[in-house]
Amino acid sequence: MTDKLYEDPTPTTKRSPMGKDASQEPTVLDKLRERINKKVERPIKLMDVPERPGVSLRISPNISQHKLRSWRKNSGEDSKNGMDATKFACYVVGNTTVGIIVDGVEAVDENGYELNFASSAILEMTNTTRPIPDAVIAFFGLEPHVEAAALAILDAAGYGDTVDTSDPTTES
Repeated sequence: MTDKLYEDPTPTTKRSPMGKDASQEPTVLDKLRERINKKVERPIKLMDVPERPGVSLRISPNISQHKLRSWRKNSGEDSKNGMDATKFACYVVGNTTVGIIVDGVEAVDENGYELNFASSAILEMTNTTRPIPDAVIAFFGLEPHVEAAALAILDAAGYGDTVDTSDPTTES
């Protein structure tokens, strides 16, 4: 008779604390795990180039702190003269551009690759040899436009976002 005490007549499915069958509905922990495992990435943005009618840049505003620090350092942040804002802006624009759109059509090189500021076709068009800062500045034509574009890209990357908080002790 004692061996009957250890037999469980119910199925071996896990039950949530509320008594629901866990195999049918994910737990809060399952939902959190799924959301944490999902890759967080900002979508590609289109940015019109001032003074270049019909020309837009495809921008990937996925910028890590590591990249940002590197660009600042390469722009002279730690030098005695300080950071060159235009050069930093060129790093932001040049490194986030993943394509160029002309009159709504993606521009590609002779091999079918999307253009960016390191593309030989862009270097030739801008009559430059260095993508950053030379090709970026020549492409835009005006340094203030490069700086404004960089600010817009950093904002799209989330560096201008605010994080909302709530007080769980107050009633809504």
